[in-house]
Amino acid sequence: MSKIYHQPPSPLQRLSLSLFVFVKLFHLSCADVGTAAQYSPSYLPTECYGHDPSQFPASNLFAAAGEGIWDNGASCGRQYLVRCISATTPGTCIQGQTIQIRIVDHASKRASADGTTMVLSETAFGTIANATAASMNVEFQL
Repeated sequence: MSKIYHQPPSPLQRLSLSLFVFVKLFHLSCADVGTAAQYSPSYLPTECYGHDPSQFPASNLFAAAGEGIWDNGASCGRQYLVRCISATTPGTCIQGQTIQIRIVDHASKRASADGTTMVLSETAFGTIANATAASMNVEFQL
């Protein structure tokens, strides 16, 4: 019967295995966490595109940017993936729902914007959370 000799893993194999385990155990994400409120029509005019109705995506999934992401207007047109992660009222978030929104306005002129990261259209807010909630904590990424 022949003998099977086992060689110890090379340093490169150990490093690869360690990285694989690290990535599996600690999911790496580039998302940010913030808050979101909602605002109602009239959505026009906006600081990004004025009175142009074509600025709104057909899905009506859009938002006004809070100071933290406004970037002196450079955020106009940016699209973010957004999901509800928590709220003060249990059961507010619609689990498993992530939406893609487009920034069309500056939240500073919206009454519900006090300190929020973004103010979502009614449609956007209601897609990821109970529409009767005042605000929620969100995870968002470009």
